[in-house]
Amino acid sequence: MAVSSATSGSSIDVDAVVKGLMSVERIPIDRLDAKKTSFEAKLSALSLLKSKMSTLQSAAQALGSSSSSSLSAFKANSSDSSVVTATATSSAVAGTYSLAVTALAQSQKLVAAGQASSTAAIGDGTSTVVTFDFGTISGGTLTNGVYSGASFNSGGTTANITIDSSNNTLQGIRDAINTANMGVSATIVNDGSGTPYRLALSSDNSGVSNSIKISTDGANAAITGLLAHDPAATQNLAQTVTAQNATFSVNGIAVSKTSNTVSDVIDGVTLTLGKAASTATLTVERDTTAVTAAVASFVTAYNDLYTSMKNTFAYKSGSALAGDTTLRSLQSEMREIAATAASGGALANLFEVGVSSKSDGTLQLDSGTLSSKMAGNFSDVASLFNSTTGFGTRFDTWSSAALAFDGAFANRTSSFNQTLTSISNQRLALETRMASLEKMYRQQYSQLNVTLAGLNTTSSYLTQQLAKL
Repeated sequence: MAVSSATSGSSIDVDAVVKGLMSVERIPIDRLDAKKTSFEAKLSALSLLKSKMSTLQSAAQALGSSSSSSLSAFKANSSDSSVVTATATSSAVAGTYSLAVTALAQSQKLVAAGQASSTAAIGDGTSTVVTFDFGTISGGTLTNGVYSGASFNSGGTTANITIDSSNNTLQGIRDAINTANMGVSATIVNDGSGTPYRLALSSDNSGVSNSIKISTDGANAAITGLLAHDPAATQNLAQTVTAQNATFSVNGIAVSKTSNTVSDVIDGVTLTLGKAASTATLTVERDTTAVTAAVASFVTAYNDLYTSMKNTFAYKSGSALAGDTTLRSLQSEMREIAATAASGGALANLFEVGVSSKSDGTLQLDSGTLSSKMAGNFSDVASLFNSTTGFGTRFDTWSSAALAFDGAFANRTSSFNQTLTSISNQRLALETRMASLEKMYRQQYSQLNVTLAGLNTTSSYLTQQLAKL
């Protein structure tokens, strides 16, 4: 018999009694929960510091010896960006170049004869193979979009499409060409005439070597009559734009390229030509602006990590990691690296390039001093950061070790996780015990209620009998 609420007489409120007893029994679990919350907070705080360490590592690497380092960066400035723009990589060489653009590269464009409908069938639907051949048109005369006396020299690149009853409309031919993704784009233009729908083709690649010759297997005469186009023979399409190379000169040296974007003329520099019959001067130089930004980012990342560590491990800080010796050691190592001179170069200390220490241990940057040093001797500034003992190299090595799978952060994280696992196991065991205790208490006090009910019945009976005497 299980009684769980108060009844008449002197019965016990089992729920209330058990609840009170269990609140006492659960004190060890509550303590474990509090401990769990504390260690979860430690993990969260450690994760935040790890993220800041990773940011410092990236900032140090940007000043390191890799080809992507800001210290290796060059920039290219054009005197007239409408004529030419340029980008430079770490393999560039400082210099000044005079460019004269004669002509821009362009793609060949062709247009077919007009059709009365873009959806009407062309021919009887007999399956026809259409071949596109890419090459160079030489000699001859172009009149009203048609060559006479020209020759076509194939470059050896061809592609085929098949036109049959499923796609023998102007729209179907357009879609078949575009779906083939073969280097030709097709559209339909409405010119407003009596037969307005005209198939327009454009070579996807510019340059004289990307002109188009089109042939068919002759199975469908109507398709052949629409598309067959040989600059040296029958031309059923009209050429509206002639394929052309970009022609320009660099410091008086004549250059011809199939594209307006050229990366193999000046080492480490990519040119983008924008206007013909124009000249411009291109200056390639060290990108000191990028270096200043990289040093500023390094200082910011250093200060963010240093200050966060200091505030986190400080006693009475209220931090979950207050007093953590690992963080204290890491911060000391940071300070030591920043204060230890580099070797092997004309510059040895950060303050020589405008990076100095403040009274609170953080760094500050005087960009004017840094710019002056770079202008005077860029290689020495670079060495200060990216040599074997340079500050970028050492901070990268240090942060890499701390962030490694067996580094300081991993070890502390593992320790905290082990504690959380232990807490979880202890809590599980206690919860099992709590379930047994609660069951026992309910049985005991429910049985006590039964006993009390029996006593109440006996008492009432005796009272009644005594009253009769």
